[in-house]
Amino acid sequence: MWQAEVRVDLDAIRDNVALLRARTTAEVMAVVKGDGYGHGMLPSARAALAGGATWLGVATLDEGLALRRAGIEAPVLAWLHSPGLPLHEGVAAGIDLNAGSLELLDELVTAARRAERTARVHLKIDTGLSRGGATAAEWPALLEAAAKAQVDGEVEIVGVWSHFVSADAPEHESVDHQLAAFADGLAVAEGFGVTPRYRHIANSAATLTRPDAHYDLVRPGIAVYGLSPVAGETFGLRPAMTARARVALTKRVPAGQGVSYGHAYVTERATTLALVPLGYADGVPRAASNSGPIQLGGKRRTIAGRVCMDQVVVDVGDDPIESGDVATLFGPGDDGGPTADDWAEVVGTINYEIVTRFGSTRVPRVYDGDAGVVR
Repeated sequence: MWQAEVRVDLDAIRDNVALLRARTTAEVMAVVKGDGYGHGMLPSARAALAGGATWLGVATLDEGLALRRAGIEAPVLAWLHSPGLPLHEGVAAGIDLNAGSLELLDELVTAARRAERTARVHLKIDTGLSRGGATAAEWPALLEAAAKAQVDGEVEIVGVWSHFVSADAPEHESVDHQLAAFADGLAVAEGFGVTPRYRHIANSAATLTRPDAHYDLVRPGIAVYGLSPVAGETFGLRPAMTARARVALTKRVPAGQGVSYGHAYVTERATTLALVPLGYADGVPRAASNSGPIQLGGKRRTIAGRVCMDQVVVDVGDDPIESGDVATLFGPGDDGGPTADDWAEVVGTINYEIVTRFGSTRVPRVYDGDAGVVR
């Protein structure tokens, strides 16, 4: 018997990737950073590969090394590196690494020498996000140094890439501006003799809405897990995660009874309260106090009072809810129940954050489906 669980439909992940693959002529890099956006990095990676992804994307070196230790041999790009990391371990493991500055390129050259292996490098240009990557002013110097390192056999320039600001609003003027900046950056690269096999800028939103941004490789993240990056559109994606718990107890209370810390909720009449054993230690946003939707007893209800570390309370009125009944915080929404998008709306965040929160080791993940299962 389980108390609380996060269920992940691996077949949904596989099918989402297959859907994305069918929408492009480019190769697909499934992004599995952040422990697979809370879904579990290794099972998600295997399910994505089963769906037709040929690349995997992660943020950190450690994530990339974990994929390799698990026996995953597909190309992997890791892109977020602070100074002083053991990048030689990534080079030795055949992980592609990002260089968005001269300093980082220098570290990769050093790492290649230490590993006695050519480093596979993706050069990043900042086309307007003002986050990682070389600015247009810095770009020529980075290209010149990278081209020399490639001639010397220390690096192989596998890719040139960038990232969008507002691709979730496909008609936003910044999308066209960034595509133009990316094209300019590629032209400058060609002038330095840099003609990478992979040019990539498209995230989930651009993969689904901007085929002109696909180039050679697309990098869907949230769409892999069945959540849409564009408000009001589903694109046929199926959410893979369901978070639920069994009611721990119920009790009758009178009208005027305060509920949970600070009595931020007070009953209007005699009613039944149901205690659901999931709280902010498990991923439930505390900002969902008095607002978070929960499906219980065939009805959509709302958290009553403040979200606690380990539990929330639901006012179920006179409905015959009992201990052991299943309360679903979010899932695919097939039965009219809440989704991660519904939670994001009431909390004022994005669906990415909702699912990624539910990576707590206290709440077990249970996997459904055959995709991604090691046999």
